[in-house]
Amino acid sequence: QVQLVESGGGLVQPGGSLRLSCAASGSIFSIYAVGWYRQAPGKQRESVATMSSGGRTNYADSVKGRFTVSRDNAKNTLYLQMNSLKPEDTAVYYCNAHSVVFNYWGQGTQVTVSS
Repeated sequence: QVQLVESGGGLVQPGGSLRLSCAASGSIFSIYAVGWYRQAPGKQRESVATMSSGGRTNYADSVKGRFTVSRDNAKNTLYLQMNSLKPEDTAVYYCNAHSVVFNYWGQGTQVTVSS
């Protein structure tokens, strides 16, 4: 059983930056596809940024050029650097790791962008 724990959320003003972290209980990021998802109130969960086990990344159009996903395999940690944040980025952000057989989610971390 793999556990994912997100951190780094909070309240930030529009135009500001945050870096989210997702710590895994095992060495999975180099063998699992991973990603960040978010869910705003009243909306469905959506993909924000994903990374294949080989390191290929994909971003939602709404965050391209502003968000960057990265991983540190030695620390078993996935990151999401978020710059130029907008009020519409407000949501609970979730870390995910999955394979053909397994699918793991973190508990989520709240990001609020507001002046």
